[in-house]
Amino acid sequence: MTTNAELKQRHQAAVAQGVASKGIYATRAENAEIWDVEGRRFIDFAAGIAVVNTGHRHPKVMAAVAEQAQSFTHTCFHVSPYESYVRLAEQLNTLTPGDFPKKTVFLNSGAEAVENAIKIARYATGRSAVIAFTGAFHGRTMMTMALTGKVMPYKKGFGPFPAEIYHVTFPHAFHGLTVERALDDLNRLLVTDVDPGRVAAFIVEPVQGEGGFNVAPPAFLQAVRKIADDHGILLIADEIQSGMARTGKMFGIEHMGVVPDLVTTAKGLGGGFPISAVTGRAELMDAAHAGGLGGTYGGNPMSVAAANAVLGVIRDEELCARAVEIGERITARLTALAKRQGMEPMGEIRGLGAMQAVEFVADRDSRSPDAGLTATIVTEAEARGLILLSCGTRANVVRLLPALTIPFEVLEEGLDILEASIEAAIQKTAAAA
Repeated sequence: MTTNAELKQRHQAAVAQGVASKGIYATRAENAEIWDVEGRRFIDFAAGIAVVNTGHRHPKVMAAVAEQAQSFTHTCFHVSPYESYVRLAEQLNTLTPGDFPKKTVFLNSGAEAVENAIKIARYATGRSAVIAFTGAFHGRTMMTMALTGKVMPYKKGFGPFPAEIYHVTFPHAFHGLTVERALDDLNRLLVTDVDPGRVAAFIVEPVQGEGGFNVAPPAFLQAVRKIADDHGILLIADEIQSGMARTGKMFGIEHMGVVPDLVTTAKGLGGGFPISAVTGRAELMDAAHAGGLGGTYGGNPMSVAAANAVLGVIRDEELCARAVEIGERITARLTALAKRQGMEPMGEIRGLGAMQAVEFVADRDSRSPDAGLTATIVTEAEARGLILLSCGTRANVVRLLPALTIPFEVLEEGLDILEASIEAAIQKTAAAA
């Protein structure tokens, strides 16, 4: 039997070290569970970083891909288009917020969707500047790294980055970053650093992913929308991690009472198959000349088949409502745990729907980040059979992203492990102090 340790050695010899990964080498996955090469079972609270919202190998997704494989796997949409691409575009045009005509283009990854959203915004407005936010994560290409507001591990050593990208404060009340302070920072930027008449777009995650699952206050995004409207600036909603029912609505920005001009989606859209999209106002999407958008693999037939099936599963299995219930169960367990004596390092529990997180701190008064404790919790959980991910600009947040199809008994089992892991890690940290 091949072991994880043996594969780790081969991995280290063959794969670039910049590609970070855990030491759990998967051999099989089903819904919200993964089995490694040694036969160990893990409950999966990562979902491939919010990719398999419909669970690993959902039967309807797998059937759709198998059926497509019997017809063709690739033609390139630019060469020989196909009905399934058009049908998926029609669905996203209907589902994304906004009561106006929309169009869609399909691409391969979240970063590629963001790149193309910026291309579209610049072409449509004739402007070049873009404003993003602190703590943002938009991808690992040069443009998307420039937009990202987190240095380690994404930006360090990779510059210089494209010009005319600006960052302003993303509000986070737990750390004293109020909506008023964030808006003051934005208005300052538009007075001192960049003419609003040169700004093509704001790009924002309604719930920040890598930044720590920070939820944008509705009042903040509503104010940003007004500033955008006042100056002819477009608003791009990056829904790559928060979309596809993850937050309890189809798109996270639906919680905010704001309609964006462009929406980027990826991750959960493909149910495990690589696909991304930009959907937006038809006049903006049509601004670029023919041939200016697209790519060889964009909207690959296999991934399109998966995505059409994913949207059907979300609808038929009412996964938005299920995400709300999952979130309520997670929040109830974590809130009760945080109230217990000795759990003071649990600084804040936050999120929307089944996109939940806990920020760990040295103490609740200083709220200083405790990345070491966070790493220990992740390690303890893996030893007990639970896959967790950390995030946050200070690496002190544990994020919870179970599949929206997770059986509730498996969810509760995972939460039992999480609770035990937090307790054990806090005790170890206290003993070592």
